[in-house]
Amino acid sequence: MELEFAGEVVEWRGPAPYHFVPLPPDEADMVDEVKADVAYWGVIPVTAWIGETRFTTSMFPREETYFLPLKDAVRTAEGVGLGDVVEVRLTVGRE
Repeated sequence: MELEFAGEVVEWRGPAPYHFVPLPPDEADMVDEVKADVAYWGVIPVTAWIGETRFTTSMFPREETYFLPLKDAVRTAEGVGLGDVVEVRLTVGRE
């Protein structure tokens, strides 16, 4: 499954600050439809693109949606900061 959406970069504090893009409700619902086929250990593996930067990660459920983690390398390469709205393309599932 491939999804494209725009989302705001948010911070969720743990032992260190982490940056994420929460999926919009419609896209989260689409992920819910396939999660049984792709999830492991409660997370959803994805390959994502922001700008020209491709990365792999795993989304996790949070606040009735899924949070896409943004690695520091991705944020630096694309000049993305907290509060920015980014265009995301992602493929759900393992490569």
